[in-house]
Amino acid sequence: MGEQGRTRPGGSARALNEVYDTALLDLDGVVYAGGEAVPYAVESLETARAGGMHLAYVTNNALRTPDAVARHLTELGVPAEAVDVITSAQAVARLIAEQVPAGSRVLVVGGEGLRVALRERGLEPVDSADDDPAAVVQGYGGPELAWGRLAEASYAVARGVPWFASNTDLTIPSARGIAPGNGAAVEVVRIATGGVPQIAGKPLPPMHRETVLRTGAERPLVVGDRLDTDIEGAFNGGVDSLLVLTGVTDPAQLLRAEPRHRPTYVDADLRGLLTGQPEVESASSGDGLVCGGWTACVRDGALVIEGDGQQLDGLRALCAAAWTHAGDGAGYPEAGKALARLGW
Repeated sequence: MGEQGRTRPGGSARALNEVYDTALLDLDGVVYAGGEAVPYAVESLETARAGGMHLAYVTNNALRTPDAVARHLTELGVPAEAVDVITSAQAVARLIAEQVPAGSRVLVVGGEGLRVALRERGLEPVDSADDDPAAVVQGYGGPELAWGRLAEASYAVARGVPWFASNTDLTIPSARGIAPGNGAAVEVVRIATGGVPQIAGKPLPPMHRETVLRTGAERPLVVGDRLDTDIEGAFNGGVDSLLVLTGVTDPAQLLRAEPRHRPTYVDADLRGLLTGQPEVESASSGDGLVCGGWTACVRDGALVIEGDGQQLDGLRALCAAAWTHAGDGAGYPEAGKALARLGW
């Protein structure tokens, strides 16, 4: 599992929900977007669960509590309990608790999910830099986050108080488009202070550790829509991943993925959990990579796709050609015409 230096998407003769015991599912852009279920998510997850796959929901969004997330999932038709939800708030609370005395005050810039996670670790959330905090922590606070909260964090960090962040996702998907994420707010404090926070969320090891501790997964499959969090987190943890194209990442970004951002599998949406994955093979002529009815190669610095068949098979072939050509992540070929040939 977790092949390093991947140069083509992987294949599987068996359905992924039969190969892996646990799906570690990102939420925003994978299961829901803007509060509404992503198409095919509810029925796909129901079928995967009925087949014996354990479903765990792993999110860098520290705003809501696991109870609130589980209720929302259940309302959408995806039955879940709080224990099925792992958040970056939980991961950063554990990280802080390992470094400050029990009962310490922690200045919070974020939402209720972060406060609940800190209390679970025996820490006391406070709101002011003048409350003598032992640490500062930032997590996504929603669109109503007040500018003054960032000022309080900046005052404390500038005084030398240890600084933590649940995650540094620069953007977050919403029903109206892509909005600033917690990473954007973290950048404000960094610019004001010159400090560098300790980060717990995906793709870093504290989040992977939190997930494994809470799920007990033995053969996990990370499922996400972001290359720099979900897929890189799987790479760092040495486990396999499935990228779905229902969120942030588009085909052009996927073709330019550096080695740590290359998923094991690629599919349109969560229906990919319920099927096998086609192999990408070298052409018998030795010129190009083949998937389904498509053959892809690089000619004169540009990707070329020929043949006919399923759109996703063509994308998988293009990934193999682009990643093989780029090697360690330098010199990606031009892909516009090839993607247009596939309808992207």
